[in-house]
Amino acid sequence: MTDIPLDHVHVAPDDDAENAPAVFVLHGRGADEEDLLPVARHLPDGLHVISLRAPDPLQGGYTWYALDLSAGGLEESQPDAAEFRRSLDLVAESVDAAVDAYDLDADRLGLLGFSQGAITSLSLVLEAPDRYAWVVALHGYLADAHADVEPEGIAGKPVFVGAGAGDRVIPESRSATAADRLEELGAAVTRGSYPGGHGIGPEELADVVAFVETHAS
Repeated sequence: MTDIPLDHVHVAPDDDAENAPAVFVLHGRGADEEDLLPVARHLPDGLHVISLRAPDPLQGGYTWYALDLSAGGLEESQPDAAEFRRSLDLVAESVDAAVDAYDLDADRLGLLGFSQGAITSLSLVLEAPDRYAWVVALHGYLADAHADVEPEGIAGKPVFVGAGAGDRVIPESRSATAADRLEELGAAVTRGSYPGGHGIGPEELADVVAFVETHAS
């Protein structure tokens, strides 16, 4: 089996696992590869789920990168540039390796990220829009490092952007700005605003499931 750079959990579909579509799941800061599995279990049964663990330990969990707080507090933070670059490369390498290791359909790969995982996912699709068929980015924002990129292949890309109206970690306005920029680039953006804070509630989960059912076939 091909070595996959990042530790992960793989859940194969019950039927027709060979050449099946897949979703790569990226958790938030301080969590781990098990954190979003309850969300992933609601997704279509025909998907491979590959939930990746971020590379650096943090508070009993893991983090994709340190935070640059030079612009202000947590709600205005940006990814540390060097660590962000490293994690983007590690995820991209892990996606490529998993396609070989698990016989995935390379044309039907999705990303589902929460918080830091959403920020990472949005940058990944902007760097390589042809690599991913769809993206779900929950309670994240578009990092400054990719705010001005104009990639070929992003037009029509299905992207779900979810935010919490009461989110004090990543304010809804930051998610809305990311959605605005993706729409400017021509992506097919679905927006969701939910009354809770920095977490995924039942209404948001239902909308995510409906989105994935539509685009992951």
